Amino acid sequence: MSTDPELELVMLARSAELPGGLHVRRAIPQAQRRMVGPFVFVDQMGPAEYPADREVTILAHPHIGLSTVTYLFEGEGVHRDSLGTEQKILPGEVNWMTAGQGIVHSERTRAGGSGRMFGIQTWVALPKHLEECAPTFEHYDASAVPLLEEGGVTTRLIAGSLFGARSQVRTSSPLFYAEVLFEAGAVLQLRPEYDERAAFVVEGAVTLTETTLRAGEIAFFHRGTEVLLRAEEPTRLLLLGGEPLEGPRYISWNFVSSSKDRLKQASSDWRHQRFARIPGETQYIPLPEDGDTPVNYP
Repeated sequence: MSTDPELELVMLARSAELPGGLHVRRAIPQAQRRMVGPFVFVDQMGPAEYPADREVTILAHPHIGLSTVTYLFEGEGVHRDSLGTEQKILPGEVNWMTAGQGIVHSERTRAGGSGRMFGIQTWVALPKHLEECAPTFEHYDASAVPLLEEGGVTTRLIAGSLFGARSQVRTSSPLFYAEVLFEAGAVLQLRPEYDERAAFVVEGAVTLTETTLRAGEIAFFHRGTEVLLRAEEPTRLLLLGGEPLEGPRYISWNFVSSSKDRLKQASSDWRHQRFARIPGETQYIPLPEDGDTPVNYP
């Protein structure tokens, strides 16, 4: 067992499959740890090799009580939603969709010229006073994401503030979310700027004092400790966390809420198609207990 004083917990991401057949690594939620700051969900999509013209489609599905954050390393995607939005996303850009009281969206992803599909989707739970806000969608190009380079470490600050920089991406609570690329041997110092902090290794490996974190592992750090991460090889990881919310959040399928009764209501609303529809889309994903075959709108 590790004696690294800064290290609280290490978990291995579990494998999951999204509708449409895309395999992912799911870092959280897991039984041992369900949140870090306001983040309640972290999925690594790929890397997967696909023909440039093959599209992976996740049909219309609903959300409440959260913001979904899509960020690609390679490939390209198209987001559509019940607000009438249609937005392409390329590597380095950010799609930030706030569901609030309810939204429906679909996602289409393909490898494009790179031949690889590779990215991250996270869910950020909303503070209680915003859980029932009106839904919104915002797209940010790569210029909204600060780029920090020092000592063989390149940091792209996707959202929030960290290392004295602030992203232009609008958030609902204090948080940080960054992609970090290391050259072999490079070292990053993570100060205790926030109460809850985690590092998820996407590719490569980093070492603390004694513990080596490898691809697919997520580490949670004790409050108030300084963390030194040294790359054993060229490495890509995510840093994420922030201040904890006012209480626990519950997840049921694609719904997040501080109220279990609200989750039941959202499921009933989706089963009976009381959510708004995406203009022009003809199929949707049913609740898991209602089967896994796409349903045509009446």
